[in-house]
Amino acid sequence: LVLGFAFFLCFIMSTGSYVYFQFVQQWPPTNCRVRIKRPCSKPRPLQYFTIHGLWPSNFSNPTKPSNCAGSQFDARNLAPQMRTKLKISWPDVESGNDTKFWEGEWNKHGKCSKDRLNQMQYFERSHDMWMSHNITEILKNASIVPHPTQTWTYSDIVAPIKTATKRTPLLRCKWDKNTQLLHEVVF
Repeated sequence: LVLGFAFFLCFIMSTGSYVYFQFVQQWPPTNCRVRIKRPCSKPRPLQYFTIHGLWPSNFSNPTKPSNCAGSQFDARNLAPQMRTKLKISWPDVESGNDTKFWEGEWNKHGKCSKDRLNQMQYFERSHDMWMSHNITEILKNASIVPHPTQTWTYSDIVAPIKTATKRTPLLRCKWDKNTQLLHEVVF
């Protein structure tokens, strides 16, 4: 039985198959504050959670991207109204080149979903999830608004998100000096 399961996991990883999607939102101020290579494109980053990606994943290694075959990103496949929406929900907060960011996410993660979502559907689904899981509004309704001197516990942040979405998110933090800063919320 164990050997069969091991072969199954190897098959999943080798074929680029996935079991679920990780929907990842990022907090731009943390992303910009802890950037090592260069600062973000805008001096004052966006003050709301933005999409980092929709990542097909599997249970054996949820953080390792798959190398999937499929069509490369083509900006012409995104309708103009979708591009307008993505500039708000899925902007490139680091370099400011939104199209390049979307291309990187599609080529690294999105094309792995091609058996269920084409390029347009991948970006539409991501935007729709961002709208229905509006972390900024959920936290604001719980009186959790980012402030330089205010801190919260892990459960302070998870509880209102879980109540609003009926899902338990994973929080990812980054260190800045001796402080942990909320970086990503993952469903």
